[in-house]
Amino acid sequence: MRRYLFPLIVGILGCAILISLGLWQLDRLKWKQAMLDQIESRIAGAPVPLPAAVDPGMKYMPVLVSGTTTGQEIDVLSGTKDSGGGYQVISSFVTDDGRKILLDRGFVDQDHRHDPRPATRLEVAGNLHWPEEKGSATPAPNLDQNIWFARDVPAMAAKLGTEPVLVVAAEIRGDAQGVQPMPVAVQGIPNNHLSYAVQWFMIAAVWAGMTLALIWRIRQRQF
Repeated sequence: MRRYLFPLIVGILGCAILISLGLWQLDRLKWKQAMLDQIESRIAGAPVPLPAAVDPGMKYMPVLVSGTTTGQEIDVLSGTKDSGGGYQVISSFVTDDGRKILLDRGFVDQDHRHDPRPATRLEVAGNLHWPEEKGSATPAPNLDQNIWFARDVPAMAAKLGTEPVLVVAAEIRGDAQGVQPMPVAVQGIPNNHLSYAVQWFMIAAVWAGMTLALIWRIRQRQF
């Protein structure tokens, strides 16, 4: 019996730890789903005029802005399922009350990136956003070709001389100039906790199988 004791203890402890990790991921899944539901509800709320004071705590707030683009823009490498690769057009936008902000007008494909987009008046319903797209591996912008690889609000604001405020358009009234709005949506927020839970439970099953196999081999050696 002593031969079985150590592998049995290791097997039980290992399975318990792995199963607890899987259950923790299921708890995280419930938390993440509740958070996504809350964000989705906030995104879909009734839009309000752009507040005088704006901060990242207002992320996803629905707002209304009207004013004029300046013709200055940043092209952020992007893509859609239907159109393939292209760019998100981030325009400098002067509101009717004289504020200069960033406006994410939406998507253009590769063929229409260089189409002329002079200053134009727009009325926009959208959402305040501070995307978390820039990571340690994100390349620096190619300023010569005006190609950026992430929507970095402070850096884009410094480049275009605007407030560090980004409104992502959901609906546009006026000449969209061929730019297709890409509204903020929860689909872009990762939620992989279910797959993580399944992985931990599968590892626990493998661990249990290996423990039983080891005990069987020990038993065979006794005969």
